Amino acid sequence: MAGRGGRWARGVVVAAGRRREVARALVADHAAAVAEVAAAHRQVFEQLVRAELEAIPVERLKDVTEGRLQTGTLRAVGRTTVAAVHAATRQDLLRIPGIGGPTAAHLLAAAGQIATAVAEGTAVRLDPAHPDAGTTALVTALHRLVLAGPAARRAAAEAAELDARYEAPLAEARYARGRLRGLLAGAEKRERARRAVESLAAEEERAQADGVELRFAQAAADLLRPPAGEVEVWVEFEHRAAEFYAELALLAEDGRLAGPTATDGRAAAEGHLPDGLAEQVRAQPFDDRGCTVSLRGYQAFGARFALARKKVVIGDEMGLGKTVQALAVLAHLAAEQAAARFLVVCPASVLVNWQRETAARTTLAAHRYHGPDREAARERWLATGGVLVATYESLRTLADDPVAALVVDEAHFVKNPAALRTRLVAERAARTEHVLFLTGTPMENRVEEFRTLIGHLQPDLLTGLPAGLGALGPLAFRRAVAPAYLRRNQQDVLTELPDVVRVDEWDELSAADRAAYAAAVAEGNFMAMRRAAYADPAHSAKLRRLRELVAGAAESGHKVVVFSYFREVLATVRAALDAPDTGRTGRTGTSVVTGTVAGSLPADQRQELVDAFTAAEGHAVLLCQIQAGGTGLNLQAANVVVLCEPQLKPTLEDQAVARAQRMGQVRRVRVHRLLATDSLDRRLVELLRGKAELFDHYARRSDLAEAAPEAVDISDRALAVRIVEDEQLRLAGPAN
Repeated sequence: MAGRGGRWARGVVVAAGRRREVARALVADHAAAVAEVAAAHRQVFEQLVRAELEAIPVERLKDVTEGRLQTGTLRAVGRTTVAAVHAATRQDLLRIPGIGGPTAAHLLAAAGQIATAVAEGTAVRLDPAHPDAGTTALVTALHRLVLAGPAARRAAAEAAELDARYEAPLAEARYARGRLRGLLAGAEKRERARRAVESLAAEEERAQADGVELRFAQAAADLLRPPAGEVEVWVEFEHRAAEFYAELALLAEDGRLAGPTATDGRAAAEGHLPDGLAEQVRAQPFDDRGCTVSLRGYQAFGARFALARKKVVIGDEMGLGKTVQALAVLAHLAAEQAAARFLVVCPASVLVNWQRETAARTTLAAHRYHGPDREAARERWLATGGVLVATYESLRTLADDPVAALVVDEAHFVKNPAALRTRLVAERAARTEHVLFLTGTPMENRVEEFRTLIGHLQPDLLTGLPAGLGALGPLAFRRAVAPAYLRRNQQDVLTELPDVVRVDEWDELSAADRAAYAAAVAEGNFMAMRRAAYADPAHSAKLRRLRELVAGAAESGHKVVVFSYFREVLATVRAALDAPDTGRTGRTGTSVVTGTVAGSLPADQRQELVDAFTAAEGHAVLLCQIQAGGTGLNLQAANVVVLCEPQLKPTLEDQAVARAQRMGQVRRVRVHRLLATDSLDRRLVELLRGKAELFDHYARRSDLAEAAPEAVDISDRALAVRIVEDEQLRLAGPAN
């Protein structure tokens, strides 16, 4: 320091002090944003608990005390509910004639026990169809954190660490800021000051090289943006509900929110793994900087499980984000190894989804090994790294390039040891350090199939996995395969999510689909364009995906309702579902189709079909023309809804889904909308998003709009004409 001079030392200290001030301001800004969410959440939560307690009669206090309390006196003075007792003070109760000190204490304790039980079972749910002041305030506060994203949370944590690291050196370095102060300090303090300045200089050099200033500035700007309006935040919530709830879940896990603690559902969130294995997984380092969305606690645990065990099956129930967990694993590995290459193998029907999810959820580049440009994509992947998404069939032609990780989606496709695709996957898995199989198909009662999958991953486990183990029950099975298998269920880890989960199933048209579509476009036949994806059932990409979705629902015993605008499409769907499965979905068996609800069917016969559908044991499928099945029928027996094509009227889709999502529905409803990337579907979705959604948001506030959607819907003939013209121009190619 002496060689560099006091001026240099003062400059280092001043710069470090300013950086610490910026860091502390960022920590404060993030804490304020979190506190705003926590306050809004507490208000909603306490209101829900209070409403629940107000619905419990005061007589229930006897249940807690085994009938020892007399509650007639309370009812006589108007305290008729548990809420009225819980809100009272001891003095309030003592003023009631006939209630003494011991009785007052027992009453308060009993009411407290019930209130605690209610609070532990209460989850805050956000309903955009019925917003109120409390939930709107919560969504508005959450909106800030969702838009800021995980980068802001990581930046705030980094700022807190920087603040802590700078505190001691800045205190020691004060003796280096002036000659007189240094002379008066003594030799020992001057030496400590010199070392502190050197330490701060090194810290500043690292911070500048690492881009800390830019990260802090971006996070501060995101956290300090003005609050959005009510309509904007609710529309954003409808599109990104999972991200809003992910933020809530993370805050709950950190103990920032009222309600159940993070450890209450830990066993279920960790797949009931043995304690020692779960502890090993929790200790696994996990770098999520490559993820652009927040991971739920159970999702981060799934990623850690895959990293710690290296070759595993993630068998979570459909809808828990297996794709996101797999991508998080790849993002972690990419942070450790620059330009790392990863391979995802999946059915052709989900190629587009994998490419989209990779781009939307991570900073990794996505390359698709499919179609005429697949070799060019492979060359880009080899040169720059990232994720190469390929089909099972393409493994035969894909060069044997080494990869850092292999992800196999719909892994039940490789359960047959004799199949070529199984052998190809097994060969790659054997040569790859990290392998992740994804499947939502329950395996507890299919031990022989599961043995095949385990043999690809951790063959040493096979000796402890006898063929009859499945008969001992799911928990015994999971304990035996725990080192390689993790499964969680929706009801265990998504208790606070909205009751409707919407998934857009994007796929590419097959060659036959494209030919039928091009012919319809050439004719200018808008309705033929909408149903062209089902013109050739044997080669229909949408029909293949529909069969996969229905087969998955059948595995879990779920009922499915399939909607289409066209009776011809429903007839095609019925023929496909009634036909035996030839192995294209990786599963066997047929679905139970109870009938087709069409506009020409009398109302009483429609109800008979619905009754038969409801009464069917386990899995069943009901087909509905959306104009007929979308209104007036109670389809709450279904918790899987498939929309064969996007509708011109957004409200028509909403009303169709509302037939399943209504009072009495006890299971979460999943809505799958089948869409083709290279068709009018993309244009429809783009045109109807934005103004249509805002307008529809207002329409749902109106009773008249609910009763007559055609009165407010923006879709009309001009929209169809515009789309036809756009598609004709697109297929004609660029003008020469």
